[in-house]
Amino acid sequence: MDVMKMYKDKLITVEEALNMVKSNDSIVSGMAAAEGKEFLKNLHTIADRVKNVNVTTCLPMGDYEYYMNPEYKESFFMDGWFYSPAIRKAHKTGNVSYIPNHLHLAAKKRLFHRKPNIFIGAGSLMDKHGYISISLSTTYEREIMEHADIVIIEVNPNMPRTFGDSVVHIRDIDYVIEVDYKVPALAEVPITEKDRIIGKYIADLIEDGSTIQLGIGGIPNAVAAELMNKKDLGVHTEMLTDGVVDLFKAGVITGKYKTLMPGKMVATFILGTQKLYDFVDDNPAVQVMRGSWVNDPYVIGQNYKMVSINTTMEIDLTGQCCSESIGHVQFSGTGGQADTAIGAQMSEGGKSIIALHSTANVRVPGQEERVTVSKIVARLAHGAAVTLSRNDVDYVVTEYGVASLRGTSLRERVKALINIAHPDFREQLEREARELMIW
Repeated sequence: MDVMKMYKDKLITVEEALNMVKSNDSIVSGMAAAEGKEFLKNLHTIADRVKNVNVTTCLPMGDYEYYMNPEYKESFFMDGWFYSPAIRKAHKTGNVSYIPNHLHLAAKKRLFHRKPNIFIGAGSLMDKHGYISISLSTTYEREIMEHADIVIIEVNPNMPRTFGDSVVHIRDIDYVIEVDYKVPALAEVPITEKDRIIGKYIADLIEDGSTIQLGIGGIPNAVAAELMNKKDLGVHTEMLTDGVVDLFKAGVITGKYKTLMPGKMVATFILGTQKLYDFVDDNPAVQVMRGSWVNDPYVIGQNYKMVSINTTMEIDLTGQCCSESIGHVQFSGTGGQADTAIGAQMSEGGKSIIALHSTANVRVPGQEERVTVSKIVARLAHGAAVTLSRNDVDYVVTEYGVASLRGTSLRERVKALINIAHPDFREQLEREARELMIW
């Protein structure tokens, strides 16, 4: 098998790839930094000859014309598994919509609904054996590739080469577009004083030898910073972020006591700074595996002392978490929050942790100044999505302490959560709890 000849025979231009798109087609893009950037950047150029093309994405990194510009509304419609800032901006145009999902079932349920005509993703350079790494995400990509009529990969020399389910042979790819752009990255999120306090509380809950799942943002970054004195931690996480790099280099992360794939950091997608991309490149300690496996709660629960750390936007006094919407307005997505929280509870010695600042500064319609509101509330905002049910919250952490909810009654939860609310709102929360008879 001459893999180089096979590669050259499949080489096409962006324009040739776009010419394959027909009206009523279903296109699925790789997730976040694994999206086919050149294809998506130029998709709007064929708007004059196609109608009703559906593009399914997850956490897109680019402000692409095909969905940001309402001029192309008749030609393209985007469905998103998880909203990024770009989708939030475009939502008001009416040509984007959210797909409710648990991450480990995202591909399976979408394939039940509709068959993809085209998959477009990004990958590393092909090796001498004919393998290309789709690099930064296998969240749903492999299942979609296996069912799509046409599979197109943008091969980019800047994409890191990762191992696991990300490795695909050239024979399983229909077309290749050669590109050379910088890998989409996230700016490093600064850690606030509140984040540091919360990080310390959470670090105290994590025992040596635990396997951890961390997300992204100030609080997860603060947790990672506070784990430097721990020993033999493992990683089994939906998203691999910058926080693990320093922990691995310091010898904190060894995976020595991991139940599944000991010694390996397991993730289903990678997103962060260039430092993270350099770290994962050609690194056998990192395994990028299918989201249907990584995020399956029954798989997660097999890890000994599995600790799931997630953040939320609002939590009510019974423990219901809204982590993805502001009232009825979609903000992000469920992602793997329920997957990892439920999985951690199945684990021997496992813990499900929800973290949040006690207050937020919000803009009130009709007022110029922002007001401070409690993020611990008697009842969620009207229309709020319940991302994590009250049955699946073990620990809640704010800058005012830790509330342990495992096995507690509603009466006990009210007391525990009010104790970690901002002092300015505790009396009001107590009054509302009595009025609503939450006991």
